[in-house]
Amino acid sequence: MAVAGALIAAGVVALAITVDGRLAALLIVGGLAGLALHHALFGFASSTRRLLLERRGAGVRAQLLMIAAASIAFAPLLAGGSAFGQGLGGALAPVGVSVALGAFLFGIGMQLGGGCASGTLSGAGTGSLRMAITLGAFIAGSVIGTAHLPWWLDQPRLAALSIPNTLGWPAGLVVQLAAIGLLVLGALHLERRRHGAHEPLVWGGGGDWRERLLHGGWPLAWGALALALLNIATLLIAGHPWSVTWGFALWGASLADALGFGIADWTFWQWPGPARKLAAGVEQDTVSVMNVGLILGALLGAALAGRFASRSRLTLGAVASAVIGGLLLGYGARLAFGCNIGALFSGIASGSVHGWLWLLAALPGAALGARLRPLFGLDRAAAPAAEGVRA
Repeated sequence: MAVAGALIAAGVVALAITVDGRLAALLIVGGLAGLALHHALFGFASSTRRLLLERRGAGVRAQLLMIAAASIAFAPLLAGGSAFGQGLGGALAPVGVSVALGAFLFGIGMQLGGGCASGTLSGAGTGSLRMAITLGAFIAGSVIGTAHLPWWLDQPRLAALSIPNTLGWPAGLVVQLAAIGLLVLGALHLERRRHGAHEPLVWGGGGDWRERLLHGGWPLAWGALALALLNIATLLIAGHPWSVTWGFALWGASLADALGFGIADWTFWQWPGPARKLAAGVEQDTVSVMNVGLILGALLGAALAGRFASRSRLTLGAVASAVIGGLLLGYGARLAFGCNIGALFSGIASGSVHGWLWLLAALPGAALGARLRPLFGLDRAAAPAAEGVRA
């Protein structure tokens, strides 16, 4: 706990002095996101697997609640274009083959790797060696994806499509919330049909709420609303919604460039945006700063909950699945313009059609990935705690 707190405090001071207060604030937001993910055991990979295999939909319903809450705030903010002197832009991306294929590969990868992008960072922060391996492969896959993305963008695609921009933000928001509501009803129907009742989002079990707030065991609804608020804070501070996987691509490219691999000569890294980010460095990148904050926040959460544990005994199958899953996660996220955070959460909350396509393509990938898990000695329906990670 002392180490996590000291690192967060030192990072905030260093960023405020050497860069600016905005990045210092984003380190705190990232830390709070890591804490919320840990304390609510908010899992994207595991919740999708539970719905597909067990017809338990609490985790998926919590994700939909999170997206709906963020959408309500995003719609007027993005329509206004600025707030408190900060320009605002949504997570919009083209709609095409690269998104569909990338999301499908990502769905497989998050089941084999044991987590999504935020879950990989959170798991590594809580001491999971397996998730640290997944993170390393995730970074490598992201860099490979930047090498191939220009070719994939030459395949059939449409320009970025925004539902609020097409219908106007009030009508677009109504349409979006209606679609989310239908998905919630579908998840409830599947759960009730199999089990006769549905798991609660608001509360489960006893205990003092103040104790749970500090030491973990949050209801899923707490995690969903906390993450929605933190994404809104990210939009207001950074000018863009929460993203994760861009940071992995930048980390890998910065390391490869420093080792003399000539990354800066690749087509992707000569585009104005990526070239500027690569030249500026990781400490100037809002996404990277939040990622570091997320790791430290998860470390702090694990310390508060008394759950930090570095698990070093891994089977060959677990290591192989982490490497293969991580590579698929990184490559898929780069092709799909984001992961479950940047494309699914922030994309749909921004009204981007590519976010909805990501959802439709990732589900069959997750179903396939869940069925491949036994080949690596993994339980198809294992909960995150059973794997020693926060998936």
